[in-house]
Amino acid sequence: MPNVGYVYDPVYLEHGVPGHPESPARLRAIITHLESGGLLASLRQIAARDATLEELQLVHSPEMVERVRRAAEAGGEHWLDVDTYVVSRSYLAAIAATGAVVAAADAILDGDLSSVFCLVRPPGHHATPSTAMGFCLFNNVAIAAAHLLERRGLERVAIVDFDVHHGNGTQDAFYSDGRVLYFSTHQYPFYPGTGAAEERGEGEGRGAIVNVPLPAGCGDSEYLRAYEEVCAPLLRRFQPQVVLVSAGFDAHFADPLAQMLVSTRGYYRIATLLRELAGELCGGWLLFALEGGYDLRALPWSVRACLDALAGEPFVEDPLGAGPAVRGPETAEIFSAVKLMHGLEL
Repeated sequence: MPNVGYVYDPVYLEHGVPGHPESPARLRAIITHLESGGLLASLRQIAARDATLEELQLVHSPEMVERVRRAAEAGGEHWLDVDTYVVSRSYLAAIAATGAVVAAADAILDGDLSSVFCLVRPPGHHATPSTAMGFCLFNNVAIAAAHLLERRGLERVAIVDFDVHHGNGTQDAFYSDGRVLYFSTHQYPFYPGTGAAEERGEGEGRGAIVNVPLPAGCGDSEYLRAYEEVCAPLLRRFQPQVVLVSAGFDAHFADPLAQMLVSTRGYYRIATLLRELAGELCGGWLLFALEGGYDLRALPWSVRACLDALAGEPFVEDPLGAGPAVRGPETAEIFSAVKLMHGLEL
């Protein structure tokens, strides 16, 4: 896989508290799986680096950044909300995660690689400009997008978010900024309570926020319809210069924190479509950054499937299989409403 890269740093494992689902075990499982199959050795590794304060403040307020830093500096275990913790090494892990995604975006623009998977944590897409929340400290993907716009001179960046939870922080960061197309599929209603189809942006950003809220029980067919019938035509209309992906794998049928039924093969097919769209629209420039995914069997196989898709390799059957053979919920009205709101052909 000479043109596919990854970024990883062991410091990400130093952020953790016992019993929390967003744990170091997630990344350990991924790295172990990729190493055991020889896949990691076939990828080009990008050196991780820390995000600068200026980069963090492209999205987050100085007060928010300082709140996280001080909580870590105080030592011990601190909770920013009922879900989101900070320990002594959390700030270092978080700025290393953000810096890695920015570095990966730079590597793509500099021609080193066409696509990169950022194996980072803590995740980021719930972190708003003013608040760390939902397991997330800093918004890795949003900061990378802002960096590409403000520091690298791009004019149009697409962010695709297939985490099972709506990326409220990413939406908030670009709600009035038409330079970013934010497309999200997510279980709805569900945490964090945002992501209704009617949330479409405002001002210059009107229509650049696209939410496809899906009911519990949706699987591969519903997700693929969202990406083929809504995401693909929107990306073609927007003509992004790069595609960033908030890659959460908690819509997998084995995940304990949600009620969706996506399979590993489903993720492979979504990633393949995104690779093809990036090839068609922006020279193949495509960046994946890890968000959620909490089943330690499904997560590494799903990441593997996406890496294979990025490289154009065939799908490798995983031991979890296709999941429950049940009929999904009725979604025709949802797709019709979203298409109508965003001027897509019905």
